[in-house]
Amino acid sequence: MASQVTDSDFSTTVLQASIPVLLDFWAPWCGPCRAIAPVIDELATEYKEKVLIAKMNVDECPVTPGKFGIRAIPTCILFKNGSVFDQVTGAVTKDSLKDMLEKALA
Repeated sequence: MASQVTDSDFSTTVLQASIPVLLDFWAPWCGPCRAIAPVIDELATEYKEKVLIAKMNVDECPVTPGKFGIRAIPTCILFKNGSVFDQVTGAVTKDSLKDMLEKALA
């Protein structure tokens, strides 16, 4: 299961992480967000201890999405060493997300 991240713990959990972090910006009312939610949870299990897979509800946490210019959801940003490594918007395939993760681990 994906971890939950908020504006208050974003810096500690994501930017200071010792492993890459895939952060899914989502909202409960967003159909495409709900569609990729099972994929996000599967990746959290598959990449456990290699990549932190996390989610941030943009309705409950407006500060962080604003800092990263999130204009559409779902948007997944992959952070590595405290910086944006890669980013995708929309309900992308599991293979697309896996490719992104594998590049960060290479």
